[in-house]
Amino acid sequence: MTNGSERRVAIACQGGGSHTAFTAGVLGRLLSAEELDEYRVVGLSGTSGGAVCALLAWSALLDDDRRGARERLEGFWADNSASSPIEAAVNAWMVWAATLQSTGVLPAISPYDIPNTGMEHFRDMLRRWVDFDRIQADQLARHPLLLIGAVDVLSGRFRAFHSRRDRITSDMILASAAIPTAFRTVHIDGGSYWDGLFSQNPPVHDLLEAKPDELWVIQINPTTRHTEPRSLLDIADRRNELSGNLSLYQELHVIEKIDQLLDEGVLVGGGYKQVTVRIIELPRQRSTRWLGPASKLNRDGRFLRDLMTEGERHADSFLTTLAFEQAWRRVDATELIRCLADDAELTSTDPFPVRGPVRGRQLHEVVRDLASDVRMDLTRKQVTREKATWSVRLDEEGATRRGLIAAEFQDNRVTRVHLGPITTEGRGDPEPAPTRSNSP
Repeated sequence: MTNGSERRVAIACQGGGSHTAFTAGVLGRLLSAEELDEYRVVGLSGTSGGAVCALLAWSALLDDDRRGARERLEGFWADNSASSPIEAAVNAWMVWAATLQSTGVLPAISPYDIPNTGMEHFRDMLRRWVDFDRIQADQLARHPLLLIGAVDVLSGRFRAFHSRRDRITSDMILASAAIPTAFRTVHIDGGSYWDGLFSQNPPVHDLLEAKPDELWVIQINPTTRHTEPRSLLDIADRRNELSGNLSLYQELHVIEKIDQLLDEGVLVGGGYKQVTVRIIELPRQRSTRWLGPASKLNRDGRFLRDLMTEGERHADSFLTTLAFEQAWRRVDATELIRCLADDAELTSTDPFPVRGPVRGRQLHEVVRDLASDVRMDLTRKQVTREKATWSVRLDEEGATRRGLIAAEFQDNRVTRVHLGPITTEGRGDPEPAPTRSNSP
């Protein structure tokens, strides 16, 4: 694409403590990728650990150094890891203490009963990678928008610190990450702030001020679960996931409904535009099985590096997803075949014609024919987890069939494609939710 046709994208980073090292891996890989030359990042938002990642990426964009975001993200998370033997011992104790507290075995300790050194250490790490002194409120909107989510514990009001109205400071990032069981309240301009996980996680609606064509959400809390939580740890973990996703999916649902009304021609004018919503979701972590939500406090160096590596891998799959989608929507047989692995296969079930598995030359013909007939419905969100899924529709003889396409990847190539009903390939999503929308 030329600069005149580049897609405007805003990126929202959900909070989730140490698990947001995954976000650092995703952002570092995406922002350093050549494929992002076809996009212009016009906004970033984040809450808690997601706010830290958004800040680091945004600071690189301020310097017109998009690819430099990777160094800043990796550097911060290396600094944040418990690297020395003493730090490793303290980290292990804190994680297990939090685990026992979540099950009621140990009493919780107020952060006001212990020294406030953790917050100052956090501030020093931020200042090592971001020069806050040179940041000013961007009232003329010369740079990408940055939103940092927090909540005023006294008034109960949500607050998104806004780079076009506020001068972003280290205190604002600390406020967004001030988990009340671990850190003291952060006071800013007469407000008393707790972790933004209690408000917008992450801020989404205000990102639409940047007028993006696409909204990419890096989601830390898994949407679905395959087994019923019964142990105290599983119950605590699932409560944490559901509460963390609540505000996000409420905001995305509004975006989806507006997009559908625009697509149907019901909503006209008013400054609205469609915005494609894409979600890159962190798979459920094995560590949560024995640590519960306390795994989000884990600063073990290997744990953080593994999460960043997983984020990079998911970013690669996401880029393959974009290429596959573009080829499908253009009915570009050459590009579609290029996206497929040599041993790729396709299957389809109701509500589509039953096929497969189809491989080889026959696969190429079938994929080309399907791309001609089956339309990706980008008024509903596109999701990349262990596999990528799209809502699709087939219009024929006055009737519409709706379902999902799911694609699996290996080495950045598509290895399997399946078309089927929403309930099975949606992996628990009762309705393949939101995908695009913009408010005035």
